[in-house]
Amino acid sequence: MMNSEALEPRMMAMAQRLATARSAVADVIIGQGAVIDLALVAILSGGHALLTGVPGLGKTRLVETLGIVLGLRMRRVQFTPDLMPADILGSEVLDETPQGRKFRFIPGPVFTELLMADEINRASPRTQSALLQAMAEGAVAVAGENRPVPVPFHVLATQNPIEQEGTYPLPEAQLDRFLLDIRIDYPAAADERAMLLATTGVKQARPAAVLAAADVIAAQALVRVMPVGTKVVDGIMALVRGARPESPAWPELRGQLAWGPGPRAAQALMLGVRARALLDGRLAPSLDDVAALAGPALRHRMALNFSAQSEGIKLEDIIGRLAAAF
Repeated sequence: MMNSEALEPRMMAMAQRLATARSAVADVIIGQGAVIDLALVAILSGGHALLTGVPGLGKTRLVETLGIVLGLRMRRVQFTPDLMPADILGSEVLDETPQGRKFRFIPGPVFTELLMADEINRASPRTQSALLQAMAEGAVAVAGENRPVPVPFHVLATQNPIEQEGTYPLPEAQLDRFLLDIRIDYPAAADERAMLLATTGVKQARPAAVLAAADVIAAQALVRVMPVGTKVVDGIMALVRGARPESPAWPELRGQLAWGPGPRAAQALMLGVRARALLDGRLAPSLDDVAALAGPALRHRMALNFSAQSEGIKLEDIIGRLAAAF
């Protein structure tokens, strides 16, 4: 591991570049600073994110802007009920050549650095699962051959929470593959006014590249070597283990939770708090980072039982109590 004296200047230089990138995204995506930060945290952690919000809040625009600013090759797939796995992964075609007939592989949109899976819950489970191997292993199996996806590789998937007719909810195993579940809410009045004026005139803000794929990989490497204090590790452990139905520390949750987060939630928090610290120009994460990422890291990895739902208990309130306890 790199010593702290050599690590500090590299981290500070990267933090300055990330601040410039964050500002460039915020110039285009007005009033969603927290959402931008969470999306950057997911990418800097080397993971994937689920973007959930009603139509018209800029989810597609956010992903497109992130791709340009971070210098990542981006592809967008509009998920529909008739979308097939081959439409995402690619397929082989038979070509006539002077040497005879040969199969040639045509890569699908998954072979990119930033993939936007738009309205992922509109596709069938078979098509949804086509992304699972790529997200988990960085490769896909097509025609009996494992084909690696590019590095870096990130999936930002969107969901519409209000229109569920004709959708296929993501299974728990696939939800767990997303590092963060990012909820996008309506902007504040002042931000919405600024957005209205900025997007309906003759000139509109256009994003420009600030980083390149190699810079993203370098930032991800710095996240991995950032030191984490014992108190932060203990806080992550207490939060994740406390969010399980059988937790001895929170016996009242036994009658409220159907299931809780597994070890992958702790891994997500361990990487996420480091990425959040680097994004803020700090050399190590704090318990405040754990509390800030508790909701995005846990809410898609937990579920209320029927009894708790009928009583009007909210999952966010449970996570808030757990995060405030350490």
